[in-house]
Amino acid sequence: MKKLEKSKLKMVWFLLALIVLIVIILLPNPADLPVAGQRALAILAFAVILWVTEAVSYPVSAVMIIGLVGLLLGMAPSIDHPSVNMGTSEALKMALSGFSNPAVALVAAALFLAAAMQSTSLDKRLALWILSRVGTKTRNIVIGTIVVSIVLAFFVPSATARAGAVIPMLLGMVAAFGLPKDSRLSALLVITAVQAVSIWNVGIKTAAAQNMVALGFIEKEFGASISWSSWFVYAAPWSVFMSIVLYFVMIHLIKPETKVIEKGQALISSQLKDLGPLKPAEKRLIIISVILLLFWATEERLHPFDTTTVTLIAVAILLTPKIGVFDWKSVEKLIPWGTIMVFAVGIALGTILLDTKGAQWLSNKVFEIMGLEKMPILIIIAIISLFNILIHLGFASATSLSSALIPILIAFTSTTDLNVNSIGFVLIQQFVVSFGFLLPVSAPQNMLAYGTGAFKVKDLLKSGVPLTIIGYLLILLFSATYWKWIGLL
Repeated sequence: MKKLEKSKLKMVWFLLALIVLIVIILLPNPADLPVAGQRALAILAFAVILWVTEAVSYPVSAVMIIGLVGLLLGMAPSIDHPSVNMGTSEALKMALSGFSNPAVALVAAALFLAAAMQSTSLDKRLALWILSRVGTKTRNIVIGTIVVSIVLAFFVPSATARAGAVIPMLLGMVAAFGLPKDSRLSALLVITAVQAVSIWNVGIKTAAAQNMVALGFIEKEFGASISWSSWFVYAAPWSVFMSIVLYFVMIHLIKPETKVIEKGQALISSQLKDLGPLKPAEKRLIIISVILLLFWATEERLHPFDTTTVTLIAVAILLTPKIGVFDWKSVEKLIPWGTIMVFAVGIALGTILLDTKGAQWLSNKVFEIMGLEKMPILIIIAIISLFNILIHLGFASATSLSSALIPILIAFTSTTDLNVNSIGFVLIQQFVVSFGFLLPVSAPQNMLAYGTGAFKVKDLLKSGVPLTIIGYLLILLFSATYWKWIGLL
């Protein structure tokens, strides 16, 4: 019965999205907005309703967006030659343009790296090794959980994969102590893990796919690339501060049943023993991962190779017989191919909004009403960051939020004299996009953790509210000081 009701509700949301799409198309065309731009905005509204309500899955929404772009923009006057229609062939090229974006290639390569870590259990071994060194006090295990999340963020470019590696081990430790999976200790450790994952989605360029989406827009519109090390210099200090904040928030807000997990150390040792000595495939993966990290960190400093190129080469090596760690048959089962499609279509839709002037028109109307162009830059950052945080409550995917919001912010910087580094302004908002602290639906890793039954929504909120407030205030503090000093703003 519940499934039937849910199915009916999804159909209602889908019909609403379709009605909104049609209404926007039929509205009178503003003089300062091309017809193609109006239709692009209609498709954006349709997509946002589907993304927020999850009326259909994200990959299905991607297919629908491609079809709508081909049909609606194909029948719209060309931007360059308004006397003739764009044509479905040309519109389809725009809809599929995201697949040729280097950011999508990097997302795909990152998923292959995460699959390599999972298939060899190297991610699990690394997490167990770190936890084995922190001791049995619950405070130390909280620290260990944060450290594991930080270390894995360097080597596993998937937030969900990192959470998937750590959470089962933490629940195993709780079970070893004889506590149920819905104990306070479970809530403490599991929430710490997923909040740390979200914090380091900000700190490391390759830690989250939504970062790649934003960088795709930045490279396309500004003609500038941001190296791995530059991103790290900009964002890692914020993540370090937030990791310290996370420790104190967690140990004060969620009180566990015990201060020491006596059997936890034995369980970790047992699991490490079960993994056995390092396998040849793990050794090769360690070598490749360390070399890759060095190439990422020295991009534009010691060599001219960009992040995407070196990552794709690393994946090619991982797939090479004898020297790699897996073959195609085993890896294709581990890759969420629909996810790659969603990233590509999200980038294409954002680019279409910019190319058809739809994003610029929407930016002018929305931000003009808010009067932002007349405000000091710090106030602008404060208002847009707050808007960013609030709108994220409706988005189950940071990638979708990035696809919808970043093009509009890029348009805002191009039509307003902010007297700051436009790339830095957009990048700071991308940092805020990764704020997934509040609800289970705020991030995939939160949903994965919530699915274990280790905590209730109010537990996540209890930690998420102070983390969001402090993270927001730190964004403003860094905007007024550090990011201005190093030239990001």
